[in-house]
Amino acid sequence: MSRRGTDVWMQAVAGGLHEPTDKHVRVELGGEVVADTARALLVWEPRRIVPSYAVPDDDLRAELVPAPGGPDDGAAAAPVLHPGIPFAVHSSPGEALTVRTAGGAEAAGAAFRPAAAELDGYVVLDYFAFDAWYEEDERIVGHPRDPFKRIDLRRSSRPIRVELDGVVLAESARPLLLFETWLPTRSYLPAADVRTDLLRPSATRSRCAYKGEASYWSYDGPAGVVEDICWSYRHPLPDVAPITDLIAFFDERADVIVDGDARSRPRTVWSDGVTPEPSRD
Repeated sequence: MSRRGTDVWMQAVAGGLHEPTDKHVRVELGGEVVADTARALLVWEPRRIVPSYAVPDDDLRAELVPAPGGPDDGAAAAPVLHPGIPFAVHSSPGEALTVRTAGGAEAAGAAFRPAAAELDGYVVLDYFAFDAWYEEDERIVGHPRDPFKRIDLRRSSRPIRVELDGVVLAESARPLLLFETWLPTRSYLPAADVRTDLLRPSATRSRCAYKGEASYWSYDGPAGVVEDICWSYRHPLPDVAPITDLIAFFDERADVIVDGDARSRPRTVWSDGVTPEPSRD
């Protein structure tokens, strides 16, 4: 018997996961350190595909008080809780809490005490509710990284064409292919091989824990507007420096032909125009 790894992982996430980390984690709010720990856990609430950090009560340097209204389970029935769904939406029993510093800074609903016995003595923190997060001495962006995920970049000579409604938006024989665990392969193309004259800059920005902050373009085509059809990283994180200024299209929103074969559009959280990891600075 053999099982597809993605199916195994998604089944595990559906029930909730946690994983210890040896990283020294520090969290700041209002100019104060509110958590400082070498005993953090990465926690995936049921169906939430991106982990959050949980810290021991003993390593908190702030007061926790009940959050107004308690936990929000309004979207808890969604099959997948992507990063576009706020932290305040919880898919497991527990207590929603507000974090209050000695200096008076406050983050409403930014902590969650799970009822699970395995997480007793820990509180999960909302990445976006705090001013800064550090792993060891390095600031992190986007959200905590998933230790079971990786990114591979490979240069390729396979010809790639991107079309929509009969209009060619890009054509290249020098793509840089980005293979990211659990996600569709993304083709990063030189700007010279993209019809940037057909695109208009978007105000959308998103922040990825693995790649950095992306900016987007939209397409006003003959069949209508497609918002945020492609993106680029002007200053990517060092691990993926080769994608600097290259342009990638959503396979979910355009037709991508690789080596003469048309790819079927994948069904992901991006299919409906979602930007799962918005930049919230």
